[in-house]
Amino acid sequence: MKRLVLIALVPLIAAMGPKPQGGDSAHQPYVRGEVPAARDTVGEGQGRAQSQLTVLSASEAEPSDFVWQARPVVIFADTPADPAYIEQIAALKRDPRSLILRDVVVITDADPSAATTWRRQLRPEGFSLVLLDKDGQVKQRKPAPWSTREISRAIDKFPLRLQEIGRAAMH
Repeated sequence: MKRLVLIALVPLIAAMGPKPQGGDSAHQPYVRGEVPAARDTVGEGQGRAQSQLTVLSASEAEPSDFVWQARPVVIFADTPADPAYIEQIAALKRDPRSLILRDVVVITDADPSAATTWRRQLRPEGFSLVLLDKDGQVKQRKPAPWSTREISRAIDKFPLRLQEIGRAAMH
C-alpha cells in the first residue's frame, strides 16, 4: 500500500496549475541568492553563512517561489496556540544552522480560515509538519514536532540532497 502512495505522488507545483491572476501585487518571490548553499562559491564563507532561518507566513509565499531554490518545511496548525506548533517553531529557531545549510525555508500556517495555497494543496489535519524537496515534491509528513536533527537527517536522504553532497565533494 505504501508503494502505491509513493508512485502516485505528483510534484506539488504541477498539481497547482497556473497562478491566479490579480491578488497581492506586493508579493515578492523567494530569491535563490539568499540561500547560503546556492551561492556561487562552494565552501567559501562558511563562517559568514546566513545566521537566521527564513520563516515566512503561508500567506506571503507561494510554493512555486521555492522550486529548485529551497526546501520548504511547512508547519500547519489549527491555531497559533497549539502546543505542538509552539514546540516546533521553538525547536527550529533554537538550532537553525543545520537547516540553513540544507537550504530550508520554514512556512507557517496556523489559520485554516485563510485557505492558503499551501493548505489547499497539502490538506493538513490539525498539527502537521510537511517536508518538501527542491523539486516541489512532498517527501514526508509528520503529525508531531520534529527536532532540527531529525529534519536534517530526513533531508540528507532525499535524492536531490545526495546529489548536492556528491557535487560538493568533487570541488
